[in-house]
Amino acid sequence: HSSCGGAALLGRPAELRSALPTAPAAAQPSSGAGGAPESEGPGRDTALLRHLLLKLRATGPVTVAEYMREALTNPGQGYYTRRGGIGESGDFITSPEITQVFGELIGIWFVSEWIAMGKPKAFQLVELGPGRGTLTDDILRVFNQLASLLSKCDVSIHLVEVSPKLSEIQALRLTGGKVQSNSEDNSAYMKGVSKTGIPISWYRDIRDVLPGYSFYLAHEFFDALPIHKFQRTEKGWREVLVDIDPQVPDQLRFVLSPSRTPATEIFIQPEETRDHVEVCPEAGVIIQRLASRIEEDGGAALVADYGHDGTKTDTFRGFRDHKLHDVLTAPGTADLTADVDFSYLRKMAQGRTATLGPIKQREFLKNMGIDVRLQVLLQNSHDTATHKQLLHSYDMLMNPEKMGDCFNFFALLPHQRLVHPDTKHKQESKSPLPPVAGFSELLMK
Repeated sequence: HSSCGGAALLGRPAELRSALPTAPAAAQPSSGAGGAPESEGPGRDTALLRHLLLKLRATGPVTVAEYMREALTNPGQGYYTRRGGIGESGDFITSPEITQVFGELIGIWFVSEWIAMGKPKAFQLVELGPGRGTLTDDILRVFNQLASLLSKCDVSIHLVEVSPKLSEIQALRLTGGKVQSNSEDNSAYMKGVSKTGIPISWYRDIRDVLPGYSFYLAHEFFDALPIHKFQRTEKGWREVLVDIDPQVPDQLRFVLSPSRTPATEIFIQPEETRDHVEVCPEAGVIIQRLASRIEEDGGAALVADYGHDGTKTDTFRGFRDHKLHDVLTAPGTADLTADVDFSYLRKMAQGRTATLGPIKQREFLKNMGIDVRLQVLLQNSHDTATHKQLLHSYDMLMNPEKMGDCFNFFALLPHQRLVHPDTKHKQESKSPLPPVAGFSELLMK
């Protein structure tokens, strides 16, 4: 996912122009998003493509969300269920895979919030879509280094992961593979203990994680959730759908819905000014759950992803072998992704919690003290290869042209974390609330 270049790189128009034909009942083509897929030799006709073609012949066009859900999480042929291509050999590289510093600073953010909230006796760290477990591993290292500080606190790790393949990789990395499958209590499907002695449980759904004071982490999680795409036309809003290309029977193409769809009615805000909009209802539902859990049980959520604050239009794209890949070609063999709309996430918190951000990754990491940490690591590394690697990693994370500007951090926090509950009354007696790390400038003592 580490390419933030969006649609422009695909050589397709950044927006689906409103001049596109609307599809009558027989669904007309919408050029633009997707372009002509290049054929990819004999392997192109995947089992998933055949499954989709049968489905489309039977039912007609499907929403982009339904297409994306099939391509990524179809039980037999979905991209995440089958492979989960993260890392050098996979289809995308994420920040935790680039350098340990990233995860360490996030670990420090959670500890700093734990202190600011009066050091509760226990906390759950809940990570959504933990990838290969690299980020959790780096955070556990921080917790271990701060063991004396956390000694009176009961810490547990809860990983929400749908991919059997990835949960195996996570278990191997975090516990050395010492895990038990768990069928008797239905919530967690697997349990283990980290190499540092902290209990870890695996779940398929955030709702299975027991309530309690929790820190939630979603790094490059929301960008892989299915999106609906909408296009403004002379006749009003239409939904972009996926259908069979009548000219090339085993190829897919985008079309516009002949009339408004239920999703158009629900998801397009009356004040919308853009001509093309992507909405991720699942992200909205998850944010609502996180916000109500934080409101009820305390804690915080940290979201890190590439995205925008309600300004971008067409960001749906695919990655395969670290290169951009046509989203409609060979479904199930490439990672599909779309930028996160943080303005939508903020709206979906519905005032249950306070929200901070989005703030650019380079600002957040700078505020978290990445420069100080880099200097320490450089001083402690004595070979040029490590030196070079550290500087290269730092550049990947911080350079505005690389991940520095297109990745953002966003947080949900209880209202009382930012404003004293009874501010109106005795203002003087209250000590000022500590600033939230990462979102305010770092002042070196």
